[in-house]
Amino acid sequence: MRWTTATLASMLAASGAAAQLPPAVPHTVEPLVPASGAVLDVVAQGRTTRVPDLAVIRAGVVTQAPTAAEALRANSDRMARVLAALRRAGVAARDVQTAQVSLQPQYRYGENQPPVVTGYQAANSVAVRFRDVARSGAILDALVAEGANQIDGPTLTLDQPDAALDEARTDAIRRARARADLYARAAGMRVERIVSIAEGAVVDGPRPPSPVALRTFDAAEAKTQIAAGEQEVTATATVRFVLR
Repeated sequence: MRWTTATLASMLAASGAAAQLPPAVPHTVEPLVPASGAVLDVVAQGRTTRVPDLAVIRAGVVTQAPTAAEALRANSDRMARVLAALRRAGVAARDVQTAQVSLQPQYRYGENQPPVVTGYQAANSVAVRFRDVARSGAILDALVAEGANQIDGPTLTLDQPDAALDEARTDAIRRARARADLYARAAGMRVERIVSIAEGAVVDGPRPPSPVALRTFDAAEAKTQIAAGEQEVTATATVRFVLR
């Protein structure tokens, strides 16, 4: 075989570049199941508590009229008063969000007769976040006075749950380690180390909505009160230990 000068030069250059490459560094990953020792998986739930500082309530207006236009007009007028009452109470615009707008015909049913439209029902509701839970009851009274006749809630939750969730996570790891120590002692072993940690469900969920009575309050009647109570925040962790 005849080699040209250019071919030999290129082969020598490639050989030199290969010689200058650094040696490969072996990379090892520790297995999740060690070769020796006993493996213990512990699922633990951590907990902490907080007083809810945010109440979410759905308030709205339902109106009925012979025609769709009249039902919508009456609904719009009353809903405007409800929204104005929220503004006067100091509720920020970012804390008020339209939840539902609907218009439906109302029927009268007779035996062996087709249904007859007797009027229309319009509904408009907003989800309102109250950042001062203690004042939310008084604001509800004001909304009812201004025409709100549909209220659902409150849903009580935390505005900033991160710190509470971190406390629950820390508690979950503490409980997992305590349980692992218990198993190790019972087996005549000791906990050597943690191999892996996996986070499960974290819950800062609100309490289920509580029904609020819908009626017009007289001045002499007791006012609506919202009790914040206490809310549990939980986090679940799965921790794998090695026992020896």
